[in-house]
Amino acid sequence: MKKSILISLALTSLLSANEVDGKVVFETYCWGCHHQISEAFGPSFTEIASKRSYDEIQAYILDPESMYKAFGYKRTVMTKLKLTDKEREAVAKYVLSYKGK
Repeated sequence: MKKSILISLALTSLLSANEVDGKVVFETYCWGCHHQISEAFGPSFTEIASKRSYDEIQAYILDPESMYKAFGYKRTVMTKLKLTDKEREAVAKYVLSYKGK
């Protein structure tokens, strides 16, 4: 019994260690241009979340130069970020957490 509990705890710790915190990714890469609820250099997360889907947010992060035309913008100043898949997914979820705020 104790052995199975220890194994479960070890697996839980391992899985938790692999999770990426979207807020941390945001604070590291996005905060210079985007703020959660107010406009900065770029739109706020509340504005982005009200207009974009999870997949659209990820696509824009992956390749802003090709996506800005699809969104109807005349230009983009967003830099291409070199995020891992997990970081990109986490920050997209974090952005969407501001939908309706």
